[in-house]
Amino acid sequence: MEAGTEMELFQPLQRENEEGYVFAQPATTYWRDAWRRLKRNRAAMVGLAVIVFLVFLALFGPYFCPYSYSDQDLTPEGINQPPSWRHWFGTDNLGRDLFVRVLYGARISLAVGVFASLIILCIGVIYGGISGYLGGKVDNIMMRVVDVIYGIPLVLVVILLMVILQPGLKNVMIAIGATYWIQMARIVRGQILSLKEQDYVMAATALGASRRRILLRHLIPNSIGPIIVTATLSIPEAIFTEAFLSFIGLGVAAPMASWGALASEGVQSLRSYPWQLLFPGLAICLTMLAFNFFGDGLRDALDPWMRR
Repeated sequence: MEAGTEMELFQPLQRENEEGYVFAQPATTYWRDAWRRLKRNRAAMVGLAVIVFLVFLALFGPYFCPYSYSDQDLTPEGINQPPSWRHWFGTDNLGRDLFVRVLYGARISLAVGVFASLIILCIGVIYGGISGYLGGKVDNIMMRVVDVIYGIPLVLVVILLMVILQPGLKNVMIAIGATYWIQMARIVRGQILSLKEQDYVMAATALGASRRRILLRHLIPNSIGPIIVTATLSIPEAIFTEAFLSFIGLGVAAPMASWGALASEGVQSLRSYPWQLLFPGLAICLTMLAFNFFGDGLRDALDPWMRR
């Protein structure tokens, strides 16, 4: 956004009330105005509350439980028990408490989503920023590479990388981050192509500012809104991909308890003990819905055209 336009956008507004008196609304900033509009979006605030609650449970919930994620009770009274006051989510075929395992799975799934999103953010911003700012033949070549990768099913690429890298928590983050940066790069490139024709960029070029300074100090900071939204929406995508990889045995290795691994164990006894699949599946669905609601609300809040 052009500097002059942004200052003009948030100047105090002069309005006239019914009695004819003119009063001025207080000036605000871009981020304060975005937060005000985000708070008006009930779905986004519900999503944010669910995310905060899940993070709190993942970090502190296991410390208040009498069981650990690996404790086993191999007695007939401990194996495949339905939900009860003693075991809120029931137990699995090894007598392990499913509630604690779901909480530990939240740690793994959320960690994969956040760190994979950071990798996507770094690669996509750098690649898209360079492509959009340099333009010309460089942009054409870089975007053709993106088009080729985009034409391949990304899940197959992730599976191939996991076969090469071997299952593991760190390798899952690397495989997802190294594959799903395409959308981020496209969005950043589009923003840069639009912003680099603005007057303040031409003025900085005329004053002798280097390409690196223009890109890092002017173009990317003014594209921060779409970048944040895309990074937020990439978190549930990474969580679902990790769950899928763990479900087919290419994700987090035992004894770690990710939601996908728990769902894979539960589907084997679905007819007899459906709760073993129900609760991990609900955790995945609830988390994805919460992040998508929050991401959609964040997109509307950071969009200048949505300002009233």
